[in-house]
Amino acid sequence: MAETKAGRRAVAAWVLATLLLAGCDDRRGTEGDGQAAAPARVIVVTVVPETVTLVDELPGRVAPFRVAEIRAQVGGIIEKRLFVQGSEVAAGQTLFQIDPAPFEADVDSAAAVLQRAEAGLTRAGLRQERATALLPSKAISREAYDDAVTDLAQATATVAEARATLRRRQLDLEFTSVRAPIAGRIGPALASEGTLVSTTMSTPLAVVQQIDRVYVDLRQSSARLDTLRAAAADDAVASLPVTLHAADGRPYPMAGRVLFSDISVEPGTGNVTVRLEVPNAERLLLPGMYVRADLPRAVRRNALLVPQEAVVRDDAAQPFLIVVGADKRGSRRPVELGPVIRGRHLVHSGLEPGETIVVQGQDRVQGDVVLETTPYVPAGAGKT
Repeated sequence: MAETKAGRRAVAAWVLATLLLAGCDDRRGTEGDGQAAAPARVIVVTVVPETVTLVDELPGRVAPFRVAEIRAQVGGIIEKRLFVQGSEVAAGQTLFQIDPAPFEADVDSAAAVLQRAEAGLTRAGLRQERATALLPSKAISREAYDDAVTDLAQATATVAEARATLRRRQLDLEFTSVRAPIAGRIGPALASEGTLVSTTMSTPLAVVQQIDRVYVDLRQSSARLDTLRAAAADDAVASLPVTLHAADGRPYPMAGRVLFSDISVEPGTGNVTVRLEVPNAERLLLPGMYVRADLPRAVRRNALLVPQEAVVRDDAAQPFLIVVGADKRGSRRPVELGPVIRGRHLVHSGLEPGETIVVQGQDRVQGDVVLETTPYVPAGAGKT
């Protein structure tokens, strides 16, 4: 009997303890339900209207501003090469010296012929003067007088011919000094001392290229001819500089300007050529180099740009943004996107100026959770 009473007391104590524990759990649950959820931390940016330039990134090749093939204007043996290969040469600088001795002899011979012709002119002049004085007295015939006048005219022509021959021989002597017609950088010498050169050689002696300014020839699809024409007609676009980049993406410090667009289309590629003129004082661009250029095609004012990481896509690959409202809660907003401009998407529609969007932490925006926002700082901002 005593054992039965003891058992009943134990059961009663266990039931009471269970009820007490359940009450405590209910109170804890009620207290937990009453606490507000912790805010979700996100990084945001406020969208501000900007003026942006839309560009086409095109490949191109560098071409020299001017090219001069150095050729001999007289035939002879090269005595000296007077330049350093690969160096800068000035306009008029002597590059090669051809043996001048034969041409000096030709000049002396032509000078002697001129002296003889001038002596004949003097004689003919005196004869014509005597004939003129004797004609009134009829001491000479009219025929003799006409012969004296004709001899004077022939002697005058002979002197003019001799002078022209002498000048030609002097020019040939000057041409023995082969000079640079333009300033620029000269390549390797294609003829050495002792080479017999002539005016009919197919190979030049050297090549000089002016590269303090260069051309860049871009290739653009003919399908975008209308865009090119519209850009050329828009003064705001046509006056914009064209930025250049190396093959590895590194930007060049100088910019180019558009000169013209080719009027013909390449049959094989369907492309047209757009030529740029680029200052190149530092000689960073060399003929034949491959570059890329940002060719302006339109100016968009009051454009809205958002960082690429702010764009989220749903299961159907449709883009949307998380827009933060005045109540610090986020909501989805479908948007229509344009091209990427320097790491930011151009938004065509779905976003208004002054709205705040989530750039990082979109996965933390769940339901009506309140957002704790931190301003977005672009990568590299503040670096010098």
